Amino acid sequence: MRCDNGFIVARTPPHSPVLRRWFLRSSLLLAVVLTIAALAGWKTVRRDLGEFLVCTQTPRPADLVVVLAGDFYGPRVFKGAELGLQGYAPVVLISSTPYENRTEGIAAIDYLTARGYPRRLFQSFEHHASSTIAEALALRGELKRRGVKRVLLVTSAYHSRRASIVFRLFCPGVRFITIGAPDGHYHPEDWWEDPSSRRLFFSEWTKIAGTVLFEYPKYAVESIPR
Repeated sequence: MRCDNGFIVARTPPHSPVLRRWFLRSSLLLAVVLTIAALAGWKTVRRDLGEFLVCTQTPRPADLVVVLAGDFYGPRVFKGAELGLQGYAPVVLISSTPYENRTEGIAAIDYLTARGYPRRLFQSFEHHASSTIAEALALRGELKRRGVKRVLLVTSAYHSRRASIVFRLFCPGVRFITIGAPDGHYHPEDWWEDPSSRRLFFSEWTKIAGTVLFEYPKYAVESIPR
């Protein structure tokens, strides 16, 4: 099985032809990027690489809106709330880690309802994940339990490409439509001129590379039944 973005999501044995082809594709992609950089000029490529991190798709009716953890008073939860209010899904599920004496999800729901959003729209899913991959693995069982087939995945714009890749790789069988919420800390068109944008650019690209080249292949191999 393959995702829309071409990454392998089926569990493959080590040294299989499929896994070898996957590594070959990654190498070819890197070669293409370097070639484009040489032909088009570095400034254009810098802008394109910055804009690539933002993956915002057109919302469509779905079984569930999932708002990723990490921004429970900001643009992520408001974007998720608006999608729910507009009727794109019957439930907005807020992915939630512990926060003080409660969880981020409960805090976000209280915050949103105090600003006029109906409480019935929201549910909180609690976990202790400390990375996007761990969060995807934590949510995978809940998505399966609910029997969802299509999810509107909401996160900050700078994090949207990586989240899209991670959830497609680690939650096969679900169609994810990624919605990037506006974020004033990242400016993709001129990221190299702003310290906050530079930090997010290098962090996201490093983590994307780590996910694609190391974490997912390791997970795929370790998941093979013994």
